[in-house]
Amino acid sequence: MKITSAKSFILHVPITPPITDAINVATHWGVTGVRIETDEGITGYGYTGTTAKGDEMIADTIDRYYAPALVGKDPTMIKQIWDDLRFGPMHWIGRSGITHMALAAVDIALWDIVSKAANKPLWQYLGGHKPEKIKAYNTNGGWLNWSKDRLISDITSIVEQGFSAVKMKVGKPDPREDFDRVQAVRKAIGDDIGLMIDVNQQWNITTAMTWGKKLEQFDLMWLEEPLNPDDIAGHRKLADELNVPIALGEHVYNKYAFRDYIHQGAVEYVQVDVTRVGGVTEWLQVAGLAAAYDLPICPHVGDMGQIHQHLVASTQNAIMLEYIPWIRHIFEEPATVVDGYYKLPEQPGASTTIIPRYFDEYRIR
Repeated sequence: MKITSAKSFILHVPITPPITDAINVATHWGVTGVRIETDEGITGYGYTGTTAKGDEMIADTIDRYYAPALVGKDPTMIKQIWDDLRFGPMHWIGRSGITHMALAAVDIALWDIVSKAANKPLWQYLGGHKPEKIKAYNTNGGWLNWSKDRLISDITSIVEQGFSAVKMKVGKPDPREDFDRVQAVRKAIGDDIGLMIDVNQQWNITTAMTWGKKLEQFDLMWLEEPLNPDDIAGHRKLADELNVPIALGEHVYNKYAFRDYIHQGAVEYVQVDVTRVGGVTEWLQVAGLAAAYDLPICPHVGDMGQIHQHLVASTQNAIMLEYIPWIRHIFEEPATVVDGYYKLPEQPGASTTIIPRYFDEYRIR
């Protein structure tokens, strides 16, 4: 089997209503990726996720530098291709961010091809671990631009749908408002529901130490991205001093950075995102590293769960998966949660094949 073509695409899928966290305002979710064709008629789709900003730079990296290197290659030689692209001409200007997200899209498309060729869903092709279902937690009711009343209403509605864990955003200019909102949500959902909070990097070490301590009383499952993601020393201090576990990973772009976080004891829930690291190939390496330290994997879903459901289902130390349903309708086999659990995909591939109607409707490029 040989690759005959590789072409980028950009889709912007509307988010209704628009959402905010402590950093981002999003009206659309960017699905930026690559469609790889083979001489055996198997097509692979891979993509990364954005807030619909900067997509053209990822697509340009794919078209100008990665696609020409793919044509004529055997798509089953995934690790060799990964190395060729990783250490190719883009290595000089970037080993994370745009270039790594473009690499992730290509790598995911290749894994989609090989699992389709094997006639297996990716989770089975990788060696299944959870053959029935995987636990989901819901993030889609806890946005920072929601009023407190809407926040409580949406999160309690999510619990009523069968979710046993929910996440909410914090990072208001006045942390006292965050405290009030967390207190209100915990009171509304009771003590038996898992509750996580996500700061989206908006605290400094002093704020995190002060308010992390105050928020411990609400029995939080984790405190997510409290500081700048490059501040390993600060996260280690928080992990040492707070009783709330530290979760992070969505802005950690390669296995070496994860190695340093893990080795220094600066992270307790590893949220490695397949669309931010270099695809499935590097995601599996990070998961294995975390397993060596008995750390749980709970991925951030830049892909909105389509690919990660396969990875969690095939990884021993992956315990749970985030659920945000913004783009599920565009796929032939959408990620589906019933009573708080993901149903495992049945179709061959990585669940990345896009319905032609939506490919045309949302396509920017």
